[in-house]
Amino acid sequence: MKKVVIAIDSFKGCLTSPEAETAAAWGVRSVFPECEVICLPVADGGEGMQDALIAASGGMRIPVRAHSPLMEVHDTHYGIAGDGQTAFIEMATISGLPLVPREKRNPMLTTTFGTGELIRNALERGCRRFIIGLGGSATNDAGLGMLHALGFRFLDEAGQELGTGHPRGACGVPKAMCGALLAEVASVDCSSVHPALKGCHFTAACDVRNPFTGADGAAAVFAPQKGADPEMVAELDAGMVKLAEVIRQSTGKDISCLPGAGAAGGMGGGLSAFLNAELQPGIRLLLDALRFGEKIKSADLIITGEGKADRQTIMGKVPFGILEEAKAQQIPVILLAGAVEDVEILNQAGFQGVFSITPPSSMSLEQAMEPAIAKQNISRTVEQICRVIQCREKKSCSSGNT
Repeated sequence: MKKVVIAIDSFKGCLTSPEAETAAAWGVRSVFPECEVICLPVADGGEGMQDALIAASGGMRIPVRAHSPLMEVHDTHYGIAGDGQTAFIEMATISGLPLVPREKRNPMLTTTFGTGELIRNALERGCRRFIIGLGGSATNDAGLGMLHALGFRFLDEAGQELGTGHPRGACGVPKAMCGALLAEVASVDCSSVHPALKGCHFTAACDVRNPFTGADGAAAVFAPQKGADPEMVAELDAGMVKLAEVIRQSTGKDISCLPGAGAAGGMGGGLSAFLNAELQPGIRLLLDALRFGEKIKSADLIITGEGKADRQTIMGKVPFGILEEAKAQQIPVILLAGAVEDVEILNQAGFQGVFSITPPSSMSLEQAMEPAIAKQNISRTVEQICRVIQCREKKSCSSGNT
C-alpha cells in the first residue's frame, strides 16, 4: 500500500480521535513503513469536533468561565475561526455528562445554561455565525437553559418567571431552566433577548435523527443514559410534549417530530424553534471543513472507527459519513470498534471489513477501556489487517511475474 487515510471517531471515555488514529497509524507503519499515512481527527458533533474545526479553519481557542450542568462555575473554552466571525461551540465542554459526578446525574435538574453563556460571549466578541456541536450532554432541558442565558424568559401560568430560584418542592431551588420545569412553561417572553441574535446564523451539528418527543424522542432514548429512572423519563417526555405545544403557539413551528430535535436532550429542538438553527449531520459539516474528498484522493485504504459499531452506525455517524465519501472514489473502508454488532448490516452498507479491537478473552470492559490497553488493541488489530493485505499484494505480484 502506498497511501492510507485514518479517520477514527473518539472511543468515548477511553481515547480521543487523535489518540486512536496514532495507534492505528503505528499498526500500518509496522507492516508498510514506506506508506503515506494521513490522520484526520474527526467527530460528529460531540467531543472533538470543536478542535477539529478550529484546526481546519486556522482558528483559536477562547478560554472562558461558565456554569456546568449543576450551575457550578468551571473553566472551559470554545473556538473562533480564522475569519473572526464564526464560533465553534461544543456543548459537551460545559454541559457534558462527565462534568456531573455519577451519583448526582439527574436530567430533571441539569441545565444547558453554560452553553448559552458561551454563545453570549462569542456574540460580544463579534461572532455572527455559530456551529453548535450537540452530543455528550448531561441535560434534558430542551435547550431552555441555553436560551435563558441569552435573555429568553419562560413564564408559568401565573406569569411568573421560571428558573430564577423559585422553590420547586423535591427538586430544590433550580437556578436555571432544567428538565423539571419543562411542564411548567406556559409562555415565552422574548423582550430581553440579546439584540445581536437577530443577525446570526446557527447550525446545529448532531449525529442522531430522533424527534423531540415520543418513544424515539429525547427523554425516552437518551435520558436513561443521563441518570433518569422510568418515572423521570415519563415526566420529562410529558414536559416535552407540553413544551412543544407552547413552542407551536409561540413560534408557529411544530418540532414534535422534527428529525434531530431530540438531540442532546431536546437541544436540537430548542435551537431550531427559537434561533432558526439548521440541524445538520455533524460529520457532513466536518468533512466539508476538512476538504476530506480532496485528501483521500488516490488512497488505497481508509480506516475508520468508533467505540461501538452496530446498525446505528449507518444512521449518520462518523464512520458512515466517511464511507459515503469513500464510495464516491471507490476506496475501500475498514471499520474498527471496541464492540461490534450487526456485522452483516454494516457489510451490506459497504464496509469492506468490520473488526472488534477487543480480543476474545476474559478481559473485562474496564480493562479494555484503559487507554493504554485500547491503544495496544487498535495497533495490534490494524497490524494484523495490514499483514493480510501485504500477503495478498505479494501473491498478486508473484502471479503477475509468472
